[in-house]
Amino acid sequence: MSEATDKPKDFIRQMIAEDVAAGKHGGRVHTRFPPEPNGYLQIGHAKAVCLNFGIAEEFGGKCNLRFDDTNPEKESQEFVNAIKTDIRWLGFEWDQECYASDYFEQLYTWAGDLIKKGLAYVDEQSPDDIRQNRGTLTEPGVNSPYRDRPAEESLDLFARMRAGEFDDGTMVLRAKIDMAAPNMNLRDPVMYRIKRMHHHRTGDKWCIYPSYDFTHGQSDSIEKITHSLCSLEFEDHRPLYDWFIEKLDIFPSKQTEFARLNLNYTVVSKRKLRTLVEEGHVTGWDDPRMPTLSGMRRRGIPAPAVRAFIDKVGLTKFNSTSDIALLEHAVRDELNRSAARRMAVLDPVEVVITNWPVGQTIEVDAVNNPEDESAGTRKVPFSGRLYIEREDFREEANRKYFRLKPGGEVRLRYAYIIKAESVEKDARGNITRILCTADLDTLDKNPEDRKVKGVIHWVSAEHAAQAEVRLFDRLFLVEKPEADKDRPFTDFVNPDSLQTITAFVEPALATSEPGAHFQFERLGYFTPDSLDHVPGERPIFNRTVTLRDSWAKQES
Repeated sequence: MSEATDKPKDFIRQMIAEDVAAGKHGGRVHTRFPPEPNGYLQIGHAKAVCLNFGIAEEFGGKCNLRFDDTNPEKESQEFVNAIKTDIRWLGFEWDQECYASDYFEQLYTWAGDLIKKGLAYVDEQSPDDIRQNRGTLTEPGVNSPYRDRPAEESLDLFARMRAGEFDDGTMVLRAKIDMAAPNMNLRDPVMYRIKRMHHHRTGDKWCIYPSYDFTHGQSDSIEKITHSLCSLEFEDHRPLYDWFIEKLDIFPSKQTEFARLNLNYTVVSKRKLRTLVEEGHVTGWDDPRMPTLSGMRRRGIPAPAVRAFIDKVGLTKFNSTSDIALLEHAVRDELNRSAARRMAVLDPVEVVITNWPVGQTIEVDAVNNPEDESAGTRKVPFSGRLYIEREDFREEANRKYFRLKPGGEVRLRYAYIIKAESVEKDARGNITRILCTADLDTLDKNPEDRKVKGVIHWVSAEHAAQAEVRLFDRLFLVEKPEADKDRPFTDFVNPDSLQTITAFVEPALATSEPGAHFQFERLGYFTPDSLDHVPGERPIFNRTVTLRDSWAKQES
């Protein structure tokens, strides 16, 4: 097995390289990505996906996809399917598809083994009593009155729990470790609860379910995972996982923790994301404003940009918050190379070229991507009636304004130089039409032969398609939406995070397919909406990101 040499040697890759060199586990590398199927993956999960699958690729190893499905109350097949789609979108494929629920029988047997060894017992205290008797960070817990019940009695009760003889919440199985342990996770943690709920895979076979902490480490062991990579919040749980593995004398999977990915102007907590969905602040888990991978994909963020961002953030052992501008930079960098250029007008005002031959239409050659010569050119219709952006004309403008103004000239992208002669207005004084003349000799000439400082985009009014354009912005107004302990984080939702407008786009955009990426020249990067866009009938575009970081100016 060979390791990659083009990746930076972060502390995890260095550790694995040393294990391989030492022949640990026979030089084998086997990782896993273990999501709970109780929500959609978000940008923080992308870091774990890229790490686990990436390391397996780099070291010639394997990576399992394992669903830790121990809580049927919040889990569903919908989330399983979405997680698999997201991983494949990021560019990875798993070696084995595993489920913790596949191991329920083995876990039940192991729980019985611990009872026989005097290392677990059935506790009949109420959930409130168990919680209260657990102690605090400064005070030890109190032993349960059932802690020393005979193993045979606990075994019988545990079997009857499985058989459904007792009501939910009446008893639990707990590990017998140390109620005075400084690590709260070692204070006789709950291993099994009675929970009569339908499981999305096992149906109604079980009415007791193992805790996540009793399932996670043993699942790694069953799958012979050599390197169990977890975010830092599991660091305090590692002694418990190790305790179970030691007492059961099973394969010792090695857990190593890394800092999770946090972003400013964002929340990544699954509970908070669910709140945004259930309270209607967004339209769903795949809303393009959400930091879920499905939302980011629908917004048009390309997977290579996500991977580049993850690489840039890197791996550390210390929690920190990354700037969302870094993600946006990675998106712009990728789309600048790959996105086809098109023209669209979001806030149109009509331009009439008064010296244009009546009824004539020509086609001009437009560059598809100046960063990629192989992308070639396309034909764009041009006529004597156009739309330009309203902000590209000022009736009163100073000398530093190089776009269209009375008596001033501007070059139409890929087309002619025009000069504004006069305007027409409605009863309220709003400009409805700009009358211009065109220098009809400037189409095929070198721009250096007839220089003007301003270049603006346009669409032919007679050929343009109407499209709905959704302008997405950051979902939160403040950098740390969760920082104010006196106000709910939803108070800081940006009310202008979505604006919907009707725009005019060049004809080719109307028939584009979902999944395509475009730069609307001078405006930003856009993609057809994957759910609502109907090519040729109902064009709908989502703004992925602006051409420049407009928030940086606001913050400064």
